[in-house]
Amino acid sequence: MSGGELLTGIEQGNQLDGKPELLVLRALKLGDLLVAVPALKALRRAFPEHRLRYAAQGWLSEALGLVGGYELLPTHGLDEPLAMEAGVVDVAVNLHGSGPESQGRIEALKARQTIGHRSEHRDGPPWRADLHERERWVRLLEWHGIEADPLDVQLNKPHVATRVPGATVLHVGAAYGSRLWPADRFAAVAVALDKAGHNVVFTGGSGERDRALDVCRRAGLPEEAVLAGQLGLGEFAATIAAARLVVSADTGAAHLASAYGTPSVVLFGPAPPEIWGPPPGPHIVLTRAELRRGETFAVQPDPALLAVTVQDVLAAVRELGRM
Repeated sequence: MSGGELLTGIEQGNQLDGKPELLVLRALKLGDLLVAVPALKALRRAFPEHRLRYAAQGWLSEALGLVGGYELLPTHGLDEPLAMEAGVVDVAVNLHGSGPESQGRIEALKARQTIGHRSEHRDGPPWRADLHERERWVRLLEWHGIEADPLDVQLNKPHVATRVPGATVLHVGAAYGSRLWPADRFAAVAVALDKAGHNVVFTGGSGERDRALDVCRRAGLPEEAVLAGQLGLGEFAATIAAARLVVSADTGAAHLASAYGTPSVVLFGPAPPEIWGPPPGPHIVLTRAELRRGETFAVQPDPALLAVTVQDVLAAVRELGRM
C-alpha cells in the first residue's frame, strides 16, 4: 500500500482483528524516532489492547522494529493526508509538533481520543520550546494521564549481527552541511585511534560514501573500513550496539549509541544539546554554545561545531577510558 492509499473501514476491520487502533504521527527522521522512544514505550504500556501504528517514512521500518510493538504507516512528512479513513483510529497521538499542519492531519482522523499539545481544537499542555525532546513528549503524555520515564531510551537487540563487533565507529555523515565536522579532523581522530589499537570503521548513508572514502584515504586506512552505504538500518544499529566507541555529530548514530549505552563522543553544531543531547551515561558532548548560529539547513558547518578540535575529541575519548 502506498502512502497515498486510504485504508477503508472494512479493510482495516479485517486487519485489526477487532483491536482498536492507536496512531502516532512523527513523520521525521531516525534521531527524531529515537528521542521519542520513552513516549512510544509509555503509550505501548498504556494501551496494551490497541494495535499501534507509527506514521513516518518507510525507510524507518527496521529502526521502528527495535522499539517493538509498532507497525509503520508509510507517511512522507506532512505533504499528504495520513493513509487512514476518518473515524477508524481510536487514539491519535501528535508527537510531530504543535503547528497547524500536524494538528490538521491529526484532526482529520476524527479519533475518539486525541493526545496533543494545546490547540484551538483541543486542550493540552502549552508548547515549551525550552524542553529537551525526550522531556517534551513525556510531559505531553503525563498531562494526558499517562506515566512515562524520559530515561527509558533502551531499544531491543537487533535481529541481525554486525560484521565488525567491537569496532570504533566514526560516523562522518550528517543530513545537513551545518553538522559536517571537517573531513581532515575526522581523519586525524581516526589516525590517533588506529594507533591506539582501535578497529576504526566509517559509517554514513549511501549519499555519504564518497565523504567516508575521503576520510578513510586521508587517514591512510584500508578502504574495507568504509561501511557507509553498505549497512541496512538493522545492521547499522547492531554495529553501534556492539561498538567500542562512537564518534558522531548530532545524528541518528549518536542517538543509537545512547539507546544501547555505547560510549560516545557527540559533536553539536546548530542544535543545542539541552534540547537534543544524550541522556546521562558514557556520553560526552562537545560544542561551543557561545558561537552557535543555529542555522540547521546551512551549507557550511556551524561555528559551534567548527570550534571543536581534534584534541578536544581525543581528550573526551580518554575521559571515557577508551584510550
